[in-house]
Amino acid sequence: MDARRVRSGFGWGVVATIAMSAVMIVGMLTGMSPMPKPIPAAIVGNLTGGALPQPATMALAIILHLGYGGFWGGALAAVTRRVTIWHGIALGVALWLIMQVVVLPFLGWGLFGSSQTPKIAVATLVLHLVYGATYGWLMDRRTAGATESSTAPDETPA
Repeated sequence: MDARRVRSGFGWGVVATIAMSAVMIVGMLTGMSPMPKPIPAAIVGNLTGGALPQPATMALAIILHLGYGGFWGGALAAVTRRVTIWHGIALGVALWLIMQVVVLPFLGWGLFGSSQTPKIAVATLVLHLVYGATYGWLMDRRTAGATESSTAPDETPA
């Protein structure tokens, strides 16, 4: 396993998580999001029993969300010879399915968010497609666009 490649996958996974989160924040601020609260904050609140002050909950939620997205980006880079946009999208869909059958029921929102609104399933799918497409495009772009005289294909930007 190439540690540099895994680090690159982790870094681009964090960037893709930021892109996904930006879309989520816009949705929440505009009232278009069907989620009662950002899911990472809901997870932290559930795990801590709501004992943390709101700023601490949000800070921990952001750190964990970025780490989770980075972890899966690094994991895909570790097991895939060349990450393409389609690999990224498949990763996004797989992570979305995990959310639907594990995370949302853990939060008490039901399978696919059904105890809140079925719109949660669609909204979170869009977010995970943003993550996957962004991650796959960034990893594929770095690999496909590299030449011998350019930056190594698996390096993240300085």
